Amino acid sequence: MSYVVHIVAGETSFEAKSEADSNDITEYSDADKPRPYECTMCDKRYKTKGGLYYHKLTHAGEKLYSCTVCDKRFTQKGGLNVHQLTHSGEKLYPCSECGKCFMLRSKLNHHKIIHTSRYRCTECGKCCGSSSTLAVHRRTHSGEKPFECNVCSKRFTTAGSLKNHNRTHSGEKPYKCHVCSAGGLETLEILTST
Repeated sequence: MSYVVHIVAGETSFEAKSEADSNDITEYSDADKPRPYECTMCDKRYKTKGGLYYHKLTHAGEKLYSCTVCDKRFTQKGGLNVHQLTHSGEKLYPCSECGKCFMLRSKLNHHKIIHTSRYRCTECGKCCGSSSTLAVHRRTHSGEKPFECNVCSKRFTTAGSLKNHNRTHSGEKPYKCHVCSAGGLETLEILTST
């Protein structure tokens, strides 16, 4: 079984033919299954063979779409489109409740949860998306810092903050800039270094 997918990469377009055999695609004939095509590498399922084909590019490492600003490459055009918003800073989706703006509709939808959330801080009225997020927020009022560095005894409100701090002692810089290969302790350092 084979199929053809039309791929547009920047200003270049081409047809890609994919030969499918039982090692590449598991097709389920059940009509009630909404996603009959399954990736044999990670078990993700897709409605169409073309969807599976594009997904398989992520496993193959083929990155056909390139950002014209920083040369970062992507397997899908949608990933490139989202990435390009980081260069423009354009935020097209405002929250009707508070006016905060977002680059992606999905981020706005996630944000809206806080306006209807049952997890509301009794001190300041801030809404949180979960009980655990509210518990962390409450520490800003109480001053509680339950996570302590075993090297310098500095204390933190979250385990993640302690983990980032520990990198100052170890010298670990896990985030690398894709433009200049500079290292940083946090992703924000990489974004602001260019």
